[in-house]
Formats: sequence, C-alpha cells, structure tokens
Amino acid sequence: MVDSRGALAHDGRRAERLELRVPTTPTQLPAVRAMAGDLAMRMDYDLDAVEDLRLAVDEACATLASVVSGDRRLTVVFETTRAGLHIDAWVPTVEGTDVPRDGFGWAVLHTLVDNVEAGPATQATVPAGDGSAAAVALISMDKFLPGQHPDQLLGGAGQNVSVAR
Repeated sequence: MVDSRGALAHDGRRAERLELRVPTTPTQLPAVRAMAGDLAMRMDYDLDAVEDLRLAVDEACATLASVVSGDRRLTVVFETTRAGLHIDAWVPTVEGTDVPRDGFGWAVLHTLVDNVEAGPATQATVPAGDGSAAAVALISMDKFLPGQHPDQLLGGAGQNVSVAR
C-alpha cells in the first residue's frame, strides 16, 4: 500500500493511523461510524463532537457508496494527531466519476466537520491506495480538538480576539 501523506502529521508529530476496508453495503457501514465515534471518545472530544464525527462519517460513507464502481470496498483511513482527527474515505469508481457536492447531505457534512474536501483522485494519490492510476472518489475531512483549529491558534488568520477594558 502507498501512503501519500507521509509519516508525519500536520503538526509535525507522527500520526497514528487506522485503516478500515468494508463492503459498501448498508449492513457494514455502521462499523465505520462506530470506529469514528470510538476514536473521537478516546481523543477526548466532547459528546457533541463525537456525535458530529459519527454523523459526518456516516454521510461521507453513504455519499461514496452511491458512486462506487461495482461490488468494491470502501477504504477509510483515520489519522489521529494532537490537533485532531483527519479522515480520508474513498471508493473505486469509473474514470470521470465525481463526488456529489450538492444537496442536503453535502451541506450537513460541511456543518459537522471543520474542513471537508471531495473529488476524483487515483489509487496513487490516496492513503492506502495500491499506487495505480485507477480512478477513485475521495472525501477528506478534519475535525480539530478545541483550541487546535488553525484559525484559533495564536496569529492564525481570522482569529477573533477581544480585550477587556
């Protein structure tokens, strides 16, 4: 398997990774949601953030299941760092297939996580891909721990600071 993200996480520290591969059947997708919730609880996210991550992963999996090519597996890679949780989810697709980014599901996904991106990619560019040029559809998400969002860090863009007088 090829790891296109490298050995270091966004914060310069080694990331811990967990990879899941499951069929895209409705009976198997809850396992991915459960794993997201378990990781979030172990990382000390509050209960609302844990539920947000579960719902976000569920929505991402359902979206990808709608574009998968044939009877292929969903791959989800979870990376935990001091800053939070990064999730890459992808499925093999027919070349030219894009991830649907319209409608209620996509709006919900944007609301539940701090950062989400989606689109076509290849097995060579996704984490845990086989290195080939085969087409995949990818959704990447970040959920930062409180105080770890880049915009909340000292000197970050968009920082909102109030000073008592």
